[in-house]
Amino acid sequence: MTATKKVLVIGGDGFCGWPTALHLSELGHEVVIADNLSRRAIDAELGADSLTPIASIEDRIAAWHELTGKTIGFARLDVARDLAGLRTLMLSMQPDTVIHFGEQRAAPYSMKGLEQKVYTVDNNISATHNLLAVIAETGLDPHVVHLGTMGVYGYDGDGLEIPEGYLTVFVPGDENRMYKRDILYPTNPGSVYHMTKSMDQLLFQFYAKNNMIRVTDLHQGIVWGTQTEETRRDERLINRFDYDGDYGTVLNRFLMQAAVGHPLTVHGTGGQTRAFIHIQDTVRCIALAVANPPARDGKVKILNQMTETHRVRDLAYLVARIAGAEVALVDNPRKEAAENELKVSNATFLDLGLKPITLAEGLLEETVEIAARYAHRHRADSVPCVSVWTDAQKPGTVPAASRIDTAA
Repeated sequence: MTATKKVLVIGGDGFCGWPTALHLSELGHEVVIADNLSRRAIDAELGADSLTPIASIEDRIAAWHELTGKTIGFARLDVARDLAGLRTLMLSMQPDTVIHFGEQRAAPYSMKGLEQKVYTVDNNISATHNLLAVIAETGLDPHVVHLGTMGVYGYDGDGLEIPEGYLTVFVPGDENRMYKRDILYPTNPGSVYHMTKSMDQLLFQFYAKNNMIRVTDLHQGIVWGTQTEETRRDERLINRFDYDGDYGTVLNRFLMQAAVGHPLTVHGTGGQTRAFIHIQDTVRCIALAVANPPARDGKVKILNQMTETHRVRDLAYLVARIAGAEVALVDNPRKEAAENELKVSNATFLDLGLKPITLAEGLLEETVEIAARYAHRHRADSVPCVSVWTDAQKPGTVPAASRIDTAA
């Protein structure tokens, strides 16, 4: 039986946070969500709501209590900006575990323009550091579980298996001696968003070493699917289904495009190989991380949270066969390798008992059905990805409208 813990879920209203909060509550944990509802505000900014209708956070929590008798607490809190509010909440709750989803999560959005780049850095880095600094200052001792990304490693296609966080290196020294060191596996971020996750790693490393804070950093693959065992119980609990060019993950975008008769938009050749995980496995992995905190040894526990790898074009043709859709190769707005291989170790979660859900096991059809049921809610102008990774102008030139007047 799982030991009951007090769990604070920062960002618990989001795509991964909401089903995680429900799953941990179902397991018997005492769950409180802290969220500033910024993802809903970004929906309004982009003009692209979730394909599925999302109830208010109050209605979501009330529905869960009505169905299960279990209570989930909620604090509207901006962790990146309200340091005093975060400190007060932490001291009053004294959580055993803090799950940190409180970061802007979309690579395309982080590359959309100046404001989005600055917002992503300010929000993500401040949220992470505020949490760690409050824990260090108050003397509280929660286990921090952070949702990172496989994207911190980049996609060079060199064929090496990406280990779980650390790389053993040998550094030459005096008198032909070799010194053994375990270092963080080198990062190679491909967007401002991925850069912030790379910076998170250094913050975790410092506070684990300096303040003995226990941290599990989960490097997650691309999430597909919408529903979990808990969210499918009632439409008021339904999870997000993002399909737009900024927040929609690639497989979910293909499924929605097929549902509305839009060609499946494959960027470039579609030879990009990526790691994937179903949303149900996401919540299971987080529950396993909560149940297995690391030792207080000054080292971050880093796990690769993914279950399988696929080429993007292979996914497109799979969906096309299932849904009778067409595939369209379009210009790639991202600065990335056109083709790559990807090998990833996920041994720890398998050893902890994870039995992965794969694309071949039926939940793909469930997501197809969800996309078709709510297809009438989509906005066609939100489908294309218009955030580009590089500017068209030559280096060193600034368009007249963008020049900064320094005379003042």
